[in-house]
Amino acid sequence: MVAVKKLKVGLTYDLRDDYLKEGYSPEEIAEFDFPGTIDALEKAILAKGYQTDRIGNIKSLVRRLAAGDRWDLVFNIAEGMHGFGREAQVPAILDAYNIPYTFSDPLGQSLGLHKSMAKHIVRALGIPTPDFAVVESAKDLSHLNLPYPVFAKPIAEGTGKGITSLSKITSRRELDEVCRNILQNFKQPVLVETYLPGREFTVGILGSGKDARALGVLEILLNPSAEKNAYSYENKERCESLVQYILVNDKEAKLAMDTALRAWRALNLKDAGRVDLRSDAAGIPNFMEVNPLAGLNPSHSDLPILCTQLGISYNELISSIIESALKRVNN
Repeated sequence: MVAVKKLKVGLTYDLRDDYLKEGYSPEEIAEFDFPGTIDALEKAILAKGYQTDRIGNIKSLVRRLAAGDRWDLVFNIAEGMHGFGREAQVPAILDAYNIPYTFSDPLGQSLGLHKSMAKHIVRALGIPTPDFAVVESAKDLSHLNLPYPVFAKPIAEGTGKGITSLSKITSRRELDEVCRNILQNFKQPVLVETYLPGREFTVGILGSGKDARALGVLEILLNPSAEKNAYSYENKERCESLVQYILVNDKEAKLAMDTALRAWRALNLKDAGRVDLRSDAAGIPNFMEVNPLAGLNPSHSDLPILCTQLGISYNELISSIIESALKRVNN
């Protein structure tokens, strides 16, 4: 009998501990993973009958490639550390070596990270998104002409970084203070957008292009003890005690699913991810941002939480992501 070659799957990722040892703060590395996430991911891939090889972060990937190592597929969850293209760095390197990988390509990852670029595209295609402006320096504040309240956040961060209860702004004085703080602490522009008073949703997406589908919708509800006004960094880090994730399927939630899928396809994103939306005063869900590299901690990340509530196991989620990537490779 001829032995069937097992698919060799490399794992690229950033571990929080590695960067804490280099002196970065907990908030700076908030998007990075704990060892338990990598353990769970590897276990799910092994359960599918594949081989695994832990590569690690981009520097380790470069060393391994230079040494001649190759993989049939790389399961990439590396977020990167610096620049608007940080989530695109590993995919770009793998493209250079013609090695297939999970999730979106460099263009999709860069668009997903840069919130205003993503909003420009979805707005141009008629997808609802709140009015917005970009503050690149303190001088821009004098030209900002959005009605209060507004919401301000770093233009290219995730995991609620730079978002606090103060992010909802009701005066010019507050706007000036919050924007200057973000400009100084995050060294990047500020996205300021009209604050939407309605319900907050996150929609899970699986697949690419015409094969993409919305899995379901979680409504994000803050507990009384949570930080006010926002699904903030603090609330996300302590979501088990501060946040309720409610599976919803009413008319407004279904509209959120449709809007999320339109945005996903408009940005040409791949395999799996998450779209965040908030409804306006009329109950119309608006695109807020997209995460084409959604967290995959089995119990702490929004996408696996959604899947669990839908009856989709963690192993099924990971298997579906790999199948989606392989389908793209083989087409």
